[in-house]
Amino acid sequence: MNAPIRRWVIGMAAALATVAAWPAAGWTGKPVRFVVPGPPGGTSDVVARIIGEALSAQIGQPVIVDNKPGAGGAIAIGAVLAAAPDGQTLLVGAQNVLTEVPLVLKVGFDPLRDLKPVAAIARVGLVLVANPSVPAGSLKELVAYAKANPGKLSYASYSPGTASHYAGLILNQKAGIDLQHVPYKGSPPALTDLTGGQLPLMFDGMPTALPLVRAGKIKALAITGRNRSALLPDVPTFSELGYADIDFTNWIGAIASAKLSPELTAKIHAELAKTLQAPKMRNRLADAGLEPAPPATPAELERSVRADYERNAGIVKAFNIKFE
Repeated sequence: MNAPIRRWVIGMAAALATVAAWPAAGWTGKPVRFVVPGPPGGTSDVVARIIGEALSAQIGQPVIVDNKPGAGGAIAIGAVLAAAPDGQTLLVGAQNVLTEVPLVLKVGFDPLRDLKPVAAIARVGLVLVANPSVPAGSLKELVAYAKANPGKLSYASYSPGTASHYAGLILNQKAGIDLQHVPYKGSPPALTDLTGGQLPLMFDGMPTALPLVRAGKIKALAITGRNRSALLPDVPTFSELGYADIDFTNWIGAIASAKLSPELTAKIHAELAKTLQAPKMRNRLADAGLEPAPPATPAELERSVRADYERNAGIVKAFNIKFE
């Protein structure tokens, strides 16, 4: 074998060895764990399973969904912070675990220093839904009924310290009514009691409430976004009904330890962004009652988290919202 051919063979062998050492795709050659701060069937769980299935096929590795509900997301976040910051363990949840819950609950982390957003996947708003037995077909009628029956109506939230909790408190103060808060550990158990008649009202995420609304098992009275939803076009927003402060829309996405390196953050962001480019993925999110999140870099998401945190801190202070 002459010298040029020998060098070529040696070079190709080295290149093939390097390629063999790389993951099939993406940033990892190991299974990825999505920790979800809610129970199976909740909004974040739905997103995690949709994106996890697509991501698994894309990177050639299993994506395991690990549900850890409770404590307003603090249990799930604790699991992420306890894991090595190597990109193998990510929180998949709504931004409210960073921008709402820590304002009213004692948590063992600093949401702006210990964690960082990696990628936004979907956006979701809240909808005020009622059991059919509630004698009100609109928000105006609900307020009138609540005033005539003070203290008799309650509303569920999917967790204390979230927008689904203090949206009701803001409605109480603005409308002069007295809805009693009943916290749950996630949407599914609360919706079970709502449809069963044990609860009259709930502020819930669109993905989990929408199928029950469409089935006629519960009725939608108002949504919290600034604009009406294409999924429920006949349901007005709180803003257009005179309650501009009840305006909550969260993005759901991947959140990591702040110790995750910038290089891994960029790689994971790129892989998740790639999964969202497929029309099939966007259709699956829409079918689940979700809107794809607008493109945003990790740095842009970090700025939005800080701004939302400060905005919510102002709301909590103005309305004297405290943990019950």
